[in-house]
Order: sequence, then C-alpha cells, then structure tokens
Amino acid sequence: MNDMMEYKDYLGSIQYSQSDGILYGKVEYIRSLISFEAEDIATLKASFQEAIDDYLNLCQERGIEPEKPFKGSFNVRVGTQLHRQAILFSQQKGLNLNQLVTKALESYLGQEARNHQ
Repeated sequence: MNDMMEYKDYLGSIQYSQSDGILYGKVEYIRSLISFEAEDIATLKASFQEAIDDYLNLCQERGIEPEKPFKGSFNVRVGTQLHRQAILFSQQKGLNLNQLVTKALESYLGQEARNHQ
C-alpha cells in the first residue's frame, strides 16, 4: 500500500494538501476519528504513531476496549442465485459457507498477488 502506514495493526492514510503544503491522514477502518498531520514524511510517521499511542492510552485510562480495524467478519450481499449456488457447492464439498468463502478469498487474493509480482 503506497498511501498507507501501519503501526500496532492500525492503518493510517497519507494525503497531501497542496493549498496548505502539509501532509495529513487519519486512522482508517475504525469509527473513531483519529487524525494527524506534519510537514514531512518522517514527522508524519511519528505523528501517526503518537496518535495511535494516545488513543490506546486514552482507552486504557477510561477502561474501554480500543476499536480494532478488522474484526474478522463482514457482511456480503451476493444476490439470491449466487447465494444458492454457494450453499449447494459448499454442501457438496463438505464445507460450511464461511469455510467456502474463506477458501475462495484466499485463492483469489493469492492469485492476484502472484499476478502483480
């Protein structure tokens, strides 16, 4: 990911404001708004890490569970026919639907990664 930074399993976007001449970003894939900014990449990275550490410390002080970017589950709307086909196929293979979708994603993403190398 060219426009993302990672720290403690959190991902931060990297944007540039031409009018202000600053780099800025926010922590992605959580509901809480955590933003950061800087004038250069090294300082932006430090600002991002500081924002994450501040967020985690605040959660600890308040006794609340910090949001996680990825929970391991998501809803997918595939339409009636594809849903039916997936259920029938998974039953034929002795899998449940979660196992089938996981295998399909692993296969697809693995193939995509090989195609982009």
